Amino acid sequence: MKEMKLGIMQPYFFPYLGYFQLINAVDKFVVYDNIQYTKKGWFNRNRYLCEGRDKYFTVPLAKDSDFLDVCCRKVAKNFNKEKLKNQIRTAYQKAPFFRETFELFCECVDYENDNLFEFIFFSIRRILSHLELDTEIIVSSAVNIEHSALKGEKKVLALCRELNAGYYINSIGGMELYDKKHFKEENIKLHFIKMDHIAYKQWENEFVAGLSILDVLMFNSVEETKEMLNRYILL
Repeated sequence: MKEMKLGIMQPYFFPYLGYFQLINAVDKFVVYDNIQYTKKGWFNRNRYLCEGRDKYFTVPLAKDSDFLDVCCRKVAKNFNKEKLKNQIRTAYQKAPFFRETFELFCECVDYENDNLFEFIFFSIRRILSHLELDTEIIVSSAVNIEHSALKGEKKVLALCRELNAGYYINSIGGMELYDKKHFKEENIKLHFIKMDHIAYKQWENEFVAGLSILDVLMFNSVEETKEMLNRYILL
């Protein structure tokens, strides 16, 4: 019987290609909704290409406690959605796959839910549909574990146990966070996914790496993007 591969990540708005490589590499993917929001994270911002350089696009948030979970944060009532869409339109209107990608972006920006997690989660699901990925997506709070009592590696192990994972796959950035010995004790194989070198034509500019999936889709077809999803190294 095939052992189930599990991935777990925070929710990000239009994250980079590696996020979707991880989703593509696993059977089930848990998105944290009960995790603390951090200003320095990528929850509500990412980078896009503007005049040959990287620039941030941001979904503004209502003022609130810095200690709230992402599921308790709200999108700002004065969020100027047209301004954000114009920002992206101006940057990419001459890109080869602008029309279909901009439609996808607008659908996500126009989503009428001011709960930050729901707003981001909708965009993740729409991108997955656009890329024709059928990985099972699970919201962390729906998994029956002691969420409030567990943190870090212990929480990941609890999720793996509850979901009967034989493999846990994490992004390469988490190598220092997890101990293979602890996973082995639970009969879970721990691996890390590292994006292979990927570069594509961004007009005649010098390639800018690590931008939002938005940039990938502006310059590449769905078929080309799906091929990129398999270009990784498993460590």
